[in-house]
Amino acid sequence: MITVCFHGAESTGKSVLAGQLSRELGCPWVPEYGRTYCEEHGTDLAMDDLLAIAEGQQAAVRMAMAGRPSLLILDTDQLMTAAWAEMLFDAAPEQLLNYPRADLYLLFEPDVPWVADGTRFFGTAQERTRFAQIAEAMLVRAGVPFRRISGDWNARTKGVQAAIGVLAAQA
Repeated sequence: MITVCFHGAESTGKSVLAGQLSRELGCPWVPEYGRTYCEEHGTDLAMDDLLAIAEGQQAAVRMAMAGRPSLLILDTDQLMTAAWAEMLFDAAPEQLLNYPRADLYLLFEPDVPWVADGTRFFGTAQERTRFAQIAEAMLVRAGVPFRRISGDWNARTKGVQAAIGVLAAQA
């Protein structure tokens, strides 16, 4: 099984492309549990909320993996939750770095327009840049393989497809 995790600042197309590619490739994807959590509990988050989000995300991943798909797309994982912790509280608990890792991370650049949806926090250019830097730093800190995804929606789609294609060919 190959796992590919979409990673990066808010409003960069991760969820849209995860759903789209899941349909096109006929593979499952695990949506971002944090969005569901915030819709149910609100967006006034404490560190305990982020730890609960990490656990909820992992439970959803375990359920998806039980079907043993050849490819599984993760809309996010605990490394992104760690980036959120760093962004919100200037600290990322070590336990967020100890979850299982994806085979490849696709780092989405914040070079598309921001879209507010009621659960997003960081819409200014300065905030988006900082969040993108923290997200990348978390991947570097974890020592995981990643590729950048940028450009318009067409370029993003092609970049993701190419990265998944290379990974699948190596498997």
